[in-house]
Amino acid sequence: MTIDDVKSIVASGESEEVEFKKTTGELEAAARTICAMLNGYGGVVLLGVGDAGNIMGQEVSAHTRTKIANTLRRIEPYVLLRPDEAPLDDARSVIVVSVPGSESGPYTYDGRPYVREGPTTRRMPQERYEQLLKERMHSRQRWELMPAQEFDLEDVDNAEVIRSVDAAIQRGRMDEPGTRDVEALLTGFGVMRDGKLLNAAVALFGKQDRMLPYYPQCQLRMARFRGTTKDAFEDNKQVHGHAFDLFMEAQRFLRQHLPVAGRIVPNLFERVDDPLYPLEALREALANAICHRDYATASGSLGLAIYDDRLEISNTGRLHFGLTPKDLFSQHASLPWNPLIAEVFFRRGLIELWGRGTLKMGELTEKAGLATPEFEEQPGALIVRFRPSHYTPPGRVTHDLSELQQDLLRVLADSGMPRASIQQNLRVQTTTRTIQRELGILRTLGLIELHGSGRGAYWTLKGKQ
Repeated sequence: MTIDDVKSIVASGESEEVEFKKTTGELEAAARTICAMLNGYGGVVLLGVGDAGNIMGQEVSAHTRTKIANTLRRIEPYVLLRPDEAPLDDARSVIVVSVPGSESGPYTYDGRPYVREGPTTRRMPQERYEQLLKERMHSRQRWELMPAQEFDLEDVDNAEVIRSVDAAIQRGRMDEPGTRDVEALLTGFGVMRDGKLLNAAVALFGKQDRMLPYYPQCQLRMARFRGTTKDAFEDNKQVHGHAFDLFMEAQRFLRQHLPVAGRIVPNLFERVDDPLYPLEALREALANAICHRDYATASGSLGLAIYDDRLEISNTGRLHFGLTPKDLFSQHASLPWNPLIAEVFFRRGLIELWGRGTLKMGELTEKAGLATPEFEEQPGALIVRFRPSHYTPPGRVTHDLSELQQDLLRVLADSGMPRASIQQNLRVQTTTRTIQRELGILRTLGLIELHGSGRGAYWTLKGKQ
């Protein structure tokens, strides 16, 4: 490297990927920064440059080079770094350490991990370090690759295996194997090795009556809550089974409980009821949750929750490989946590394998006039949340709601108001006594609540003051 190269780097100033050190007297701090850059996107460390960017250089002897080499050896796991020297005119040089970005981390210096935050180096949080360790071991020791100790071919849903193969062939995502022997097909999918089923095979094709007690995490929890909180629910179900069972059960629950949004089609003069959320986007979210969740947590599960004002799909685990919720709606690599499970879902045409799933969700909700789905990381779980463009009153809460009751809920959707104002905003006018009676019924059902008393009293949707 030449001094002109050094000047070009110095001109941009210190950043997440550039660090200046005056001399090798700051070698310890430089090594911590190199470790942090290895845990990030790489960069360059210049020894012989002041904090303000003044290029001073230093004398570089054989002892200096040995000291640098010995210091860098304290970075683990071992990585080959070749410090360069950019000579000045006065027998002094700037020492340049180019640091590659690496996917083999996490790296430590003297047993401690570091990260870069802008131009600053700091200790990596323990939780993040443990997560990176888990990701490093993932390719060789992930849950889906482990042998299914208590299962053999008799515990496999043969019909589901054959359905998967036929669907893959029909979609052009698999060549005709020339057999329907289940052992051969499972081996072809990569979920059976040396005659032994892997955990991935059970998660995908295990018989429902055999899943418990060995695979409690192959569970789907579904609830239709009354209102916007978990205080009361209209329906609540839990099912165990293989991935395709859970996928189909979730869709049945959606068809049963998903609110509809009515619209009038021009020139037809009739009402058309569409699902409040695009079903294709919900299918994509469910399939992605199944493929990306952390099955290693025995207490984990897949969740589907329908509220009056939102729909949430949750799965055990978190985003990995440096992805953030913001990244999911821009072009990103497909990095499934369970590649074997994801591959079978891809072959059946249930997901896109190339990082398109979340983008597709965004496109479908935008086309339906809805907000982009929200992704939220919570401790031990990842949630995707769909919101409607407007409030849609439920059609049923223990019994069918009348058109007047639904209209009352619609009027209260945006803000609370007194009874007289509610009466003025109804689509069809009715008597004060009838309105008072219906408001009382809706209050008993837990859908609305009354605040204040006398002339200052007003009604709101439950939980929305």
